[in-house]
Amino acid sequence: MRTFIGCLLFLLLTGFSWAQQPTSRSNTQLSSKASLRAVLEANVQSEWEAFKKKDKQAYSNLLADDFAAVEDDNEGMRKKSAAVAEIDHSVVNNYHLFALTVIPLDANASLVTYEITLEFPLKAQVRFKRVLVSEVWLKRNGQWKERYYQETHVR
Repeated sequence: MRTFIGCLLFLLLTGFSWAQQPTSRSNTQLSSKASLRAVLEANVQSEWEAFKKKDKQAYSNLLADDFAAVEDDNEGMRKKSAAVAEIDHSVVNNYHLFALTVIPLDANASLVTYEITLEFPLKAQVRFKRVLVSEVWLKRNGQWKERYYQETHVR
């Protein structure tokens, strides 16, 4: 009988400590996920601000050297240099981001998805464009860099 009570007491005590550990880890994980989301959301905002302000350097600084993008314009994949050069021809007046999500893939990689509505000048042939975006961000040398961009037109 003592052995049974001893085992039961042991299980209750260790079970209690197991129940405490995940809560501590969960809070830390939630905090780091919120921090990661804040950093990557700020980066996404910065990339669209760079397009709006035609700031090629700011945009280039966010991209990995091996960056690749596929847009909905049927022009195929483009590398960093081509993506940065697009800013010269950009007519984005404003943008509205929503439904941004950050999915950590590991400590140094995350998938960011969002929907964006782009506004163009009043006299533009197309005034608004809505796209779904998926981006892969990698942490390299302590900085998050966008490695891949994919957009899909929303009708």
